[in-house]
Amino acid sequence: MEDTEGTKKDQNSPKSDRVTLKKEIGLLSACAIIIGNIIGSGIFISPKGVLEHAGSVGLSLIVWVCGGGICALGSMCYAELGVTIPKSGGDYSYVTEIFGGLVGFLLLWSAVLIMYPTTLAVIALTFANYVLQPAFPNCLPPFIATRLLATICILFLTWVNCSSVRWATRIQDVFTVGKLLALVLIIVVGLVQICRGHYDALRPSTAFEFSEDPSVGQIALAFLQASFAYSGWNFLNYVTEEVVEPRKNLPRAIYISIPLVTLVYTMTNIAYFSSMTPEELLASNAVAVTFGEKLLGMFSWVMPISVALSTFGGINGYLFTSSRLCFSGAREGHLPYLLAMIHLKNCTPIPALLVCCIATIVILCIGETHNLINYVSFINYLSYGVTIAGLLYLRKKRPNLMRPIKVNMLIPISYMIFWAVLLCFSLYSEPVVCGLGMVIMLTGVPVYFVGVRWKDKPKWIYRIVEKVTYMGQKVCYVVFPQEDPSETEPLTSSKATD
Repeated sequence: MEDTEGTKKDQNSPKSDRVTLKKEIGLLSACAIIIGNIIGSGIFISPKGVLEHAGSVGLSLIVWVCGGGICALGSMCYAELGVTIPKSGGDYSYVTEIFGGLVGFLLLWSAVLIMYPTTLAVIALTFANYVLQPAFPNCLPPFIATRLLATICILFLTWVNCSSVRWATRIQDVFTVGKLLALVLIIVVGLVQICRGHYDALRPSTAFEFSEDPSVGQIALAFLQASFAYSGWNFLNYVTEEVVEPRKNLPRAIYISIPLVTLVYTMTNIAYFSSMTPEELLASNAVAVTFGEKLLGMFSWVMPISVALSTFGGINGYLFTSSRLCFSGAREGHLPYLLAMIHLKNCTPIPALLVCCIATIVILCIGETHNLINYVSFINYLSYGVTIAGLLYLRKKRPNLMRPIKVNMLIPISYMIFWAVLLCFSLYSEPVVCGLGMVIMLTGVPVYFVGVRWKDKPKWIYRIVEKVTYMGQKVCYVVFPQEDPSETEPLTSSKATD
């Protein structure tokens, strides 16, 4: 009855009164989402891993630059997919559209079940550790205290995202600026050191001194370490339907953000090497903190606070985008329909946000988050390759599809070659980790056939689902959103002509 009344209301209301996802992400906020999701705790911690596998300062810097280049290739492919298939949901929406329900569901299953909750939990724990560290200077913060603070952070940001899209994007804007200012501080201090002649580790004669001959496998692992620090470059595609003029602002944001992050990452690493020897950097568990202790003196507290602010913004970005993935999956019928509903007044996907929040808190309670994320990082990287392979497949199967942006074929082919090489060496170097990642993904196969493909379920199951959905609607005050036909018209019209 309520659905019927809602439909009548929508039919008689002007377009401005439609209950839809609000388009409040302009170009600046779009750039902030990409930059804010890429720059998390990685650049403050992961240079150690890149240097360890690369074996020399010079090669590690080349890896950082090339890593940004590879992300640029991938992001250009995602720009084409984002304006060709203008749906929120990123990889999942594109793969579902191109390869069908099963492949898309497997990506969705692994992301919702493990990948994003685990990543959120790890970032939240990093935030809590850095906030509490000044209170426990001679030891690690207590286990319970870090979990409690991480949970409070997740709950607070979930409330913000439930309340307003504008609040969430403003937080992302502010904390992205804060992250960049922290990195600019590191870069400026590093450049001052270089001007004073402190650049022994950067001299060509010493920069390429290897402790042992680098193998192809070790270089591949160095690229993987860098790619983890760059992860998040595809997150704007998860919220395409909330971007103002997505066909203009989506590619513009990508073309601005990726080169900027690559430049900042490379200059930050140069700054690290201006004040630390390779041995000192490898011995540090938090490179930025060690950098601050050596050069900032009484202002060394700035670095832990900068990392905490960086991770706080990262949590907000991950919550914002991962909830839209749940929303998109529910809209396709791959998750309960309640998750595809939005608040009647705030137009935010409250049920999807609550699921992300609860899943993250459960992972926080389990404890072994760092071991778990090693298993699912492989899945994350696998999804990039499957998505870009879909672009090549779509070019062949539907050549007449309207493409506002059409990248040169050498770009996706180059990315796929690099991706395949890295994937092979990952399987060779870490077979157990990659194998467990595949097992986690494949557990979704029986769930798909039972939950999605099986249409003739007993009536009592449908009655339970209807009651739970109705109760969820009443509690969260949510309804199904109305689609904006102007955004999907090019895609559907192309289907008719193909």
